[in-house]
Amino acid sequence: MIPSNKTISLAIPAAVIALALGGCAVAPPSGPSIAAMPRSGEPLSQFQQNDYACRDYANQSTNPSGAAQAATTNSVNSAALGTLGGAAIGALFGAAAGNAGAGAAIGAGSGLLIGGANGANGAQYSAAGMQARYDTAYAQCMTSKGETIVQPQPYYSTQPVYVAPRPYYAPPPPVMYAPYPAY
Repeated sequence: MIPSNKTISLAIPAAVIALALGGCAVAPPSGPSIAAMPRSGEPLSQFQQNDYACRDYANQSTNPSGAAQAATTNSVNSAALGTLGGAAIGALFGAAAGNAGAGAAIGAGSGLLIGGANGANGAQYSAAGMQARYDTAYAQCMTSKGETIVQPQPYYSTQPVYVAPRPYYAPPPPVMYAPYPAY
């Protein structure tokens, strides 16, 4: 039987690694991020049928579940390679300093951190690309059925107004003319 302290000391790093790699997961698009409006006089039931058909078309044409799986695999591989590379470099530096084990542990932790961050960044870009492809396919299908696509309006905040005190111009000093010198 394994002592409970040993079990806890093994479970904590495993949980940290699982949480770090879980943040790299890429979910497929759940729907379009653009708004579609029915054409004038069209019944709602017909619009809903078109919407459903176009969502299905976008889902099949972009294969979001396969792309999400590939992006997740890439991000997990990036974290794993970062961990292994960090452990190797840490072991080299640790061996030079006289403690290869501590160097490997520190290198593995920092490699996991950097590799996980790199993987999460790549996963975010993959998710944005998948959403854009899904939206494009959905918009093409809806417009081919006569529906109107409403582009989201960009959010512009008002520009800040800087109020400065009004400049004050002092009058020039009076000019004093001296009489001509007497020679």
